Amino acid sequence: MSEAIQLSKLDTHFADFIVRIDQHPCDGLWWGAALASYSAGRGHSCFNLYDLLDGAALPSLRTVQKPLPQDIRLLQESLRSCDTVGAPGEYTPLVLDKAGRLYLHRCWRYEQLVAAGILSRSRPLITNETVLDAALDLYFPQVGDSVDLQRSAARMALTHRFSVISGGPGTGKTATVARILALLLDVERDSRPEIVLAAPTGKAAMRLHQSILFAAERLDLADGIRSCMPVGVSTIHRLLGVQNRKGGFRHNRDNRLSCDIMVVDEASMVDLQLMASLMEALRDDARIILLGDRNQLASVAAGAVLADICDCAGQAAVPVTQLVKSYRFGDESGIAALSQRINNGEGTSALELLKSGRFSDIYWRQLPTGREFEGVFSTAARSGYSGYAGAKTPAEALAELGSFKVLSPLRSGPYGIENLNRLCLNALVPERKNDPNNFCPMPVMISGNNYELGLFNGDTGVLMESEGTQAVWFENPEGGLRHLSTLRMPPGETAFALTVHKSQGSEFDRVIFILPDHLSEALSRELLYTAVTRARQSIEIWGTEDIFRQTVERRTIRKSGLQDRLSGGVP
Repeated sequence: MSEAIQLSKLDTHFADFIVRIDQHPCDGLWWGAALASYSAGRGHSCFNLYDLLDGAALPSLRTVQKPLPQDIRLLQESLRSCDTVGAPGEYTPLVLDKAGRLYLHRCWRYEQLVAAGILSRSRPLITNETVLDAALDLYFPQVGDSVDLQRSAARMALTHRFSVISGGPGTGKTATVARILALLLDVERDSRPEIVLAAPTGKAAMRLHQSILFAAERLDLADGIRSCMPVGVSTIHRLLGVQNRKGGFRHNRDNRLSCDIMVVDEASMVDLQLMASLMEALRDDARIILLGDRNQLASVAAGAVLADICDCAGQAAVPVTQLVKSYRFGDESGIAALSQRINNGEGTSALELLKSGRFSDIYWRQLPTGREFEGVFSTAARSGYSGYAGAKTPAEALAELGSFKVLSPLRSGPYGIENLNRLCLNALVPERKNDPNNFCPMPVMISGNNYELGLFNGDTGVLMESEGTQAVWFENPEGGLRHLSTLRMPPGETAFALTVHKSQGSEFDRVIFILPDHLSEALSRELLYTAVTRARQSIEIWGTEDIFRQTVERRTIRKSGLQDRLSGGVP
């Protein structure tokens, strides 16, 4: 492995527990349990024992005085003799497959549920090609001889119960799925299929709702079809029904969702456990369409489900359409050119492009340090948030929040969002000098799901005084505003500056992205790409040249067996 392994107390306590309950513990069991726990905590669904052959992992392993067989095949044989290690399908705390992947049982089960849910829906449906082509001609008319990828995506969605539409910002994912839904409603008008729209966060759900409405309004639909187009969007957690006291979800294999067609946006943010729960709750005959950008950051929790699915599309019968034409960025777009170089891992080329001045929408600033950074950043924040700070009403403040945002990969330290939020607030207070209360509207992002209040992870509001009342104001998905007393607010955090993870599902006109002056585990090509593609109009990247290049060259690799399972490999 490229990373040094640092076991946590949880990892070591778990390993101690496994050895203690095993009646026939082998020499490598402690390490196997510790590494399976370690991997799950790092976002992997498993630990591949063959990674131990990578010498980079061994120095830190020797810090714990436990025997570890150096022969990997011998280690696998020893582990299989233990009571707590079983083959796939056996109910044991640890699962070891034929490829040498060692799982916590729950991670193995989630992976199996996802693979089974996809494969059972990937077999082509029997369709009348003449009827199908006529329907596609109506909603996706062929223009010229070039391949129409949106039409291809529609064909996949109609002929399979599982399909994926992946693409960068502005490639028309939601516009395409809106037409697909209209087409499905037209083709299946007698059965009136129930359509459900979902997303992993409240903010992403609201954006999907707005995008589908906008796309549907632009379509020339018959009244009967327009009336059946979905209007509501839910977070996945709310859709499945979280049971706080009992744990788990209300909808599961014994209480299936009633929907016929499920659309999930921002699928790159959906972790392995949540995708497994969704697959388990869907009826076997329900269609599911995933939308997302496979190049974005994976979920914080274990798994990189969308990337795994897309990576095995050429080897398995899994319908994936990758949209490549951007309707938002043209040839003159520096954001598009920069994001492409980042995706390709071209650190030097991407940096040269940033510094060249060829494009007006991308800008490089050498990262200042110490007091100089605080002064320069405060000036930039004051300028970027000037419209927001001067807002007179909650509606104005909420609208201005989409104009500018500061992003960072880190929470703490001089370049982390905790310090950046402090600097932003201090810089913006003078903007309200004519206000007797000298109070700057405070952006707040909800950090959990509260079903009673209808507020969900990622929802963003503004704390300000309006008509003599100080409250937090939020946009309603159906339009208008609502407000909540500060005494009733669920946990949240100041949101002048966001981590890149928290910014997923959102877009802003202008973005300043702060790269730290040292390499950290948080930095990767996917993180940088995600930050750049949050910008609609322009992005400034502050950093050092060496750290920028190294960030572009580092990939986030999540270990899993999902690709093998989807392509018919190791069970």
